[in-house]
Amino acid sequence: MRIRGRRRCQDCGREWSYFDTGRVACPDCGSLRSVGTGDRERHTDAPVELDLSAHRAALDDATDVGDVADELKTTLREYVRQRGFVRGGELRTVDDTLLAAAELLHGVDVYERIRGTPDDSVRLYLLDLLSGADDGRRPDPSRVPDPMADARGLAYAEVLDRFCTDLGAWLDDHPDPAGERVRERLDTHVRRVSAVYGDVPVTESETLIRAARDLGRYLTTDDGAALSTAEERLSGLE
Repeated sequence: MRIRGRRRCQDCGREWSYFDTGRVACPDCGSLRSVGTGDRERHTDAPVELDLSAHRAALDDATDVGDVADELKTTLREYVRQRGFVRGGELRTVDDTLLAAAELLHGVDVYERIRGTPDDSVRLYLLDLLSGADDGRRPDPSRVPDPMADARGLAYAEVLDRFCTDLGAWLDDHPDPAGERVRERLDTHVRRVSAVYGDVPVTESETLIRAARDLGRYLTTDDGAALSTAEERLSGLE
């Protein structure tokens, strides 16, 4: 969507950026009476923070990850829902916090389905994700246990699907034929992963993330080498 991110309070005159705060209330007086100033900009990414500390504390008093699953999924789902890749007209990268949150959300679903079946590797992996997701720490692909591979693949595909959608809208304002060509190739791979519900090697999921980041770097810094790298990564999957 397009919004005027600069706001001016009609009561006290304070100006602020909605792109930075995500709030329509005046930061000084709390008034909801404000007017937009400046041009309208594309905006899909809310300035939200992920805080899982309460869930880690709750788990200390619980006996199993499943005991805190509902509340944890609510927090993760709300965070993932508000995230996007264009903030105030600026293209943003695919960050590790969003990836870890999406994977943890799908991982908890996996754990609940196999709950009661002894598989300590999944429980330990979820605890690892929970311990560092809000700090942008996600486990290396080599550490993903087999039952969690599909969860990572599907989670990353969902994040990249939103990235491709937001990027397509951003490219409407910043036309770049080469960038659009690679975006379409990336989108084709993402749709394929979604069609098989994430059932791809974890290395493939990681390659798609890296290709998306390379593409974003090219579009925001005009780094031609990054574009070539993105294309090479995608070619390796074809």
